[in-house]
Amino acid sequence: MTTPPPEATVFGRLRAGGAEQVLFGHDARTGLRSVIAVHDTTLGPALGGVRMHAYQDENAALDDALRLARAMTLKASAAGLGLGGGWSVVIGDPARDKTEELLRAHGRFIATLGGRFIPVNDIGTTQADIEVIGREAAPVCDSGDPSPMTALGVLEGIRACLRATGGDGDLAGVRVCVQGVGNVGSALAALLAAESAELVVADTDPARAAAVAERHGARVVDPADAARTECDVLAPCAMGAVVDDATLPGLRCRIIAGGANNVLARPGHAAALAERGILYAPDFCVNAGGLVFLEEQILGHDRTTAEQRVRQVGVRVAEVIDRARRTGVTTTEAAVALAEARLRTAARDGAVSIR
Repeated sequence: MTTPPPEATVFGRLRAGGAEQVLFGHDARTGLRSVIAVHDTTLGPALGGVRMHAYQDENAALDDALRLARAMTLKASAAGLGLGGGWSVVIGDPARDKTEELLRAHGRFIATLGGRFIPVNDIGTTQADIEVIGREAAPVCDSGDPSPMTALGVLEGIRACLRATGGDGDLAGVRVCVQGVGNVGSALAALLAAESAELVVADTDPARAAAVAERHGARVVDPADAARTECDVLAPCAMGAVVDDATLPGLRCRIIAGGANNVLARPGHAAALAERGILYAPDFCVNAGGLVFLEEQILGHDRTTAEQRVRQVGVRVAEVIDRARRTGVTTTEAAVALAEARLRTAARDGAVSIR
């Protein structure tokens, strides 16, 4: 029998990703098949999304959960929050397979972690779904959609990138292609339109793309063409792995900054973007606004305080770009170094958690 390489085994993948704990849930009565990945709780309880998606197989679901959980750890640390990183995925088509009973089963699964994982809605789930999960698990983030704050942080991150490439941060006339106009993408489109940006939108749901375009005077492109659309800023706001070996040669933007997680299919793509002169705002920095908002909710602060903190996303993105240029590394490497340094300090001195 051939022994698989360590990185191909479940435990090999957990070691490579640095996850603290991974749980696999199955409920025969409801058909639930789900994964919860708790990546790191050094800074506090792991907050993360509940994503429901028709994954190709269980391996794809596990890989997505691990990637997203690690990104959430880095996001919380880089943003200076008292939260850790985790994620959960439910295997299934949300349009066909989602039921109240299935969501409650997932809630009972989350409850086994005793508050170490705090869920929020993500692709394939809604705030109402998190309320259902909250009947079985506590705490949950179900009292406010973080998407508008994620979009606001992305807007400020784009502004920082424009300044870093010789502009003054003014978005008037700047062509932005928003790839994916779901909760975050549509909110970002509205903010960009208010700033008089030239909008291009794409979405796998043609009706949704058309509605956003009509509302904001945008041009619609096919989702398959979004990555190679000529624009100043490509703003990925849907699924990850937007930049891969296939799309990289066709990119026609000068900045990539969006609300999606795990925009790069491989870490090496950060260097490839830099070689092409494309400024990349690391996703876990530029899309941290929603997480900042959620921490503010947990702390019981008002929306005004949250908005003030979210607008600082642009400041953090500018710091990362400056650090990358000073040290001769990619923006991703600079952002990871920033996040990991804070985790090391917290592990040594003791984290200040929101708990």
